[in-house]
Amino acid sequence: MSAFTFNTASSIVFGEGASERIGELASLRLGKRIVFVTDPGLQKAGLMDAALASLAKAGIEVAVFSDVVADPPESVVLAATQLAIDFGADGVIGFGGGSSLDVAKLVALLAAGHDTLAASYGVGKAKGPRLPLLLVPTTAGTGSEVTPIAIVTTGESEKMGVVTPDILPDIALLDPKLTYGLPPHITAATGIDAMVHAIEAYASTSANNNPVSRALALEALRLMGGALERAVKKCDDHAARADMLLGSMLAGQAFANSPVASVHALAYPIGGHFHIPHGLSNALVLPHVLRFNAVTAGHLYAEIAPYAFPNLAEIGVQARAELFAERMADLSQRCGLQQRLRDVGIPQDALTLLTDDAMKQTRLLVNNPRPMSRDDIFEIYRQAW
Repeated sequence: MSAFTFNTASSIVFGEGASERIGELASLRLGKRIVFVTDPGLQKAGLMDAALASLAKAGIEVAVFSDVVADPPESVVLAATQLAIDFGADGVIGFGGGSSLDVAKLVALLAAGHDTLAASYGVGKAKGPRLPLLLVPTTAGTGSEVTPIAIVTTGESEKMGVVTPDILPDIALLDPKLTYGLPPHITAATGIDAMVHAIEAYASTSANNNPVSRALALEALRLMGGALERAVKKCDDHAARADMLLGSMLAGQAFANSPVASVHALAYPIGGHFHIPHGLSNALVLPHVLRFNAVTAGHLYAEIAPYAFPNLAEIGVQARAELFAERMADLSQRCGLQQRLRDVGIPQDALTLLTDDAMKQTRLLVNNPRPMSRDDIFEIYRQAW
């Protein structure tokens, strides 16, 4: 067995209503002055009210930063960091989707005063230490609550990542109750995103692909394969919501240590240029990347396919791998997601631009189980269009 390293959050708290105990948890680990990072939609919906009440009851002073937007630009990260510095924050709470959690990670890192954002981009560039950090996901998709990665939009469309174990939280708090009101299209897109995390972690060619990540990826696919469509079509299926949230977290732990690959590399330019949600961007290219990779990685897809789709277990290896791509596309369609790039308003003459930007995602492309040339990427986008 090859040597590997596996890092994750120090503590994971899971349970319906767990966010109502956030004051008790924060007082033990985060201090008495906390910056609470979220987005305006969650603030308006009142989803964070119980958490804020719990913090107040624990005697914790809170400064709320609620200006997080999807695909957060550097300006949002820096504004939230300045608030934390001015407030004299002892700790940081991230509450929301992946964007809010990513911003909170970076605020905890930057407000400690040892790092700058510009110098932190890349793998292992940040020095740390950070402020104490607690993350609360309100979607079942990104797994950001247990990943050492934060993605920032730089310039007009390019995305860059800060990758360091220093931004893994002290506490990941998962409360399925917070996901009960998610609209079907968000449930679908974030759910496919989480399944992609598990798929790519399992098949990653990273030198750190490891037995722990693979086991977590398989369990994530088992949970989410049986729950996603139920969660999309019946919003009050609380068991499905819980399975999705736990599955998303397990997939996050998997890809945090065995990194994702070309699905994400091709998805990032779609989101960056056309502001398509990240989960949907993944869904649009997923089946085409799977078919491309199945030429050399068919045995890997055959291994994972029955966990998501148990009725594929008795089919031959290569046929099972090919059917896995079709079943993922069918699941996406049944959940109501658009299937073609043209369906989300991307013109055919943009495929060259997308290809050029995808080629820059070397950090991800290197993990793909089949090497991709520029022509390969363009052809995948063409098939997806």
